[in-house]
Amino acid sequence: MNKNSIEFVQNNRIVRIDFAESGIRPSTTVLNYVRQNPETRGTKEGCAEGDCGACTVVIGELDSNGNLVYKAVDSCVMFLPSLHGRQLITVEDLAQKSHNPDKLHPVQKSMVEEHGSQCGFCTPGFVMSQFAMFKNEVTPDRKTIVESLAGNLCRCTGYESIFRATEKTLLNITSDHFSENESDVKALLGEIHSRTKTIEITTKTQQYWLPMSLKEALTLRSKHPDAVIVSGSTDIAVRQNKMFVYADKILDISKIKEIKSISSNHEFIVIGAGTILEDVKKYAEMHIKALSEVLSHFASLQIRNMASIGGNLCNASPVGDLIPMMFALKANAVIQSIEGKRVVSFEEFIVGYRKSCLQSNELLVEIQIPNIPSNANVSFRKISTREHVDISTISLATRIEYDSNNRIKEIILAFGGMAAEPKRATKVEQLMIGKLMNNTSVEEAAGHVFEDFTPISDARSTAEYRINVAKNLIVNALLKK
Repeated sequence: MNKNSIEFVQNNRIVRIDFAESGIRPSTTVLNYVRQNPETRGTKEGCAEGDCGACTVVIGELDSNGNLVYKAVDSCVMFLPSLHGRQLITVEDLAQKSHNPDKLHPVQKSMVEEHGSQCGFCTPGFVMSQFAMFKNEVTPDRKTIVESLAGNLCRCTGYESIFRATEKTLLNITSDHFSENESDVKALLGEIHSRTKTIEITTKTQQYWLPMSLKEALTLRSKHPDAVIVSGSTDIAVRQNKMFVYADKILDISKIKEIKSISSNHEFIVIGAGTILEDVKKYAEMHIKALSEVLSHFASLQIRNMASIGGNLCNASPVGDLIPMMFALKANAVIQSIEGKRVVSFEEFIVGYRKSCLQSNELLVEIQIPNIPSNANVSFRKISTREHVDISTISLATRIEYDSNNRIKEIILAFGGMAAEPKRATKVEQLMIGKLMNNTSVEEAAGHVFEDFTPISDARSTAEYRINVAKNLIVNALLKK
């Protein structure tokens, strides 16, 4: 077991942080770490909750084939131990400083030429998102660029000039100094991985475990049932940043490869609970269209590159978009402890407000999604203030199956934002069974939605608004051709 230290690559060298010697708290965010260094303060803090992208940095890591891949992430919600075995790239690393003056990277040069910077506060974040797109050779179409930059906000409304700069860069991708140093970086990362074991960090204020295998994680879960489970840190880091709530014990399961795969068989699509949401999104685009609809407007690319599907589901938020979709997909949760596994449906998995059925010695390890029959139609709708990077006011996941007479045989109407937990509109569902799908049957059944829910008024909307929108969502979902 590695004690009290992590290693990562920055500026083509291995950086080692010993938390016991340095006094740095393990849950220190990457943003706060880089801003402690006067030479890396280009990375900015805007919102401290992963919404604005001013803190974007790029992480380089080895994939299963040994290739170096680059991911833009929000450093304000990333804990330092997550850097272990990865490469950290900040905006200061882009220009080649061996020249006089510094030779700008192509993404920086395009931003200058297209006047993409105004006040300049958001610029480093945009540049880093563009850099990740440049390194991943992203297709320069408007939809892809908008989606990739949705997590970066410009308060000066300079989006068109930034879009032009991004498009210009992506149309002229060339080799850069990162390409030239890639083999060296891969060797350094390999060196770190070769000596990596479960990491245990103990300081005066905090204990932090970073296991490398599921067996080790389950053992630690059993020994420390009071530890906070982290699988991406995009939620717990916000509580720390905003409310200054620091967990005494953290069990970070984000490094466990065994729970990061996606596979399929004749019965299920099986998604490892540790799989990041961007990887789930890419898979869903080809295999689970309805889930792809959810993830296309889920947070931002920076967040999806960090947050895991299991972490989001275990959060059990009443306004989380994924849980209603799990209801509609009839998905199961595979739960494991050192004593064995059990499988429950996601309707059983959620037991209350932000509460799952996980016991203190258990982890969610897999999500099983049954293959969708050809006569089933699954879809998703979301109402929120912004199209991207916003929590739902109300969401609806639907599933409809018809019999041979084109009458409704089965229907699931799973809502988020209508109760203390995601919940089905069972009264409306019962009224639709056996009916033909037409304006009369749908309008009549949808009018009973108030019998299923007694929503509250809050900062996002009033109870009356929620009831009216819920009815409209049902009508839209069922009658849309």
